[in-house]
Amino acid sequence: MTRLEQAAGLDRTADRMQRVVASAIRPQWARDLLHGVWLGHPLHPVLVQVPTGAWTCTAILDLLPGQRRAATTLVAIGTASALPAAIAGWNDWGSLSREQQRVGLVHAAANGVAILLYAGSLAARLSGRHGIGRTLGFAGLAAVSSGAFLGGHLAYKQAAGVNQGVPDLRRIEEGWHPVADLDNLPEHTLLTRRIDEIAVVVYRDGDEITVMLERCAHQSGPLGAGEVTRVDGRTCVKCPWHGSTFALNGGEVVHGPAGTDQQVLPTRVVGGVLQTRLP
Repeated sequence: MTRLEQAAGLDRTADRMQRVVASAIRPQWARDLLHGVWLGHPLHPVLVQVPTGAWTCTAILDLLPGQRRAATTLVAIGTASALPAAIAGWNDWGSLSREQQRVGLVHAAANGVAILLYAGSLAARLSGRHGIGRTLGFAGLAAVSSGAFLGGHLAYKQAAGVNQGVPDLRRIEEGWHPVADLDNLPEHTLLTRRIDEIAVVVYRDGDEITVMLERCAHQSGPLGAGEVTRVDGRTCVKCPWHGSTFALNGGEVVHGPAGTDQQVLPTRVVGGVLQTRLP
């Protein structure tokens, strides 16, 4: 897996595929839909449950007598549902880091082989060649299992798709922490401050003050260097790295590629000093 992460020979293919993905999925609303912005959770790992579940059940039914019709139905369901899952995965893949993209490319290739094998299995079953259909199905299960292993490596080893900012919460001590003197806090300006060495973004709009983790949930981009913008009447901060956009008055993700909200910390003012603490 380490050699795969370092396989620079995949970069030319990855660059071409990145251009294809960017041109194929253009509208912002479509990208947000596939990132899972509306769900507040990455959509790709949700969608993959249907094809992997259907195909796993197919393998079990193929080992039992009298289950040809049920197995064929599950192959069809799995193959059809794999397509939206793959599209969502490619959409997420386009904004990953270089090492993550290398593993993701092989992950997608393994799953693509699985889809082709199951499509062949479905065609064979529908034409009455159930023996060939079962063989192709078991081969497809091996391919999709390999792809799932690589997907697990992406998520658990390389932290692709996880909220990158949340681990910073574990490094902040309990209790209230001073952030800034209220009188010295300018309005409509992003400021970066530190709490126990953890960077936070501070933004003031009249009496409403936001303290938000500074590392972007998507790929740890510096929100303190981001752009303050308006989206649907809400004041937001846009990450300078990949464009993830979060509402400043609640941390909700407004535009991807982030699929989860940005963590906002509770605040209070005591003796003219803005304070914050863990949620």
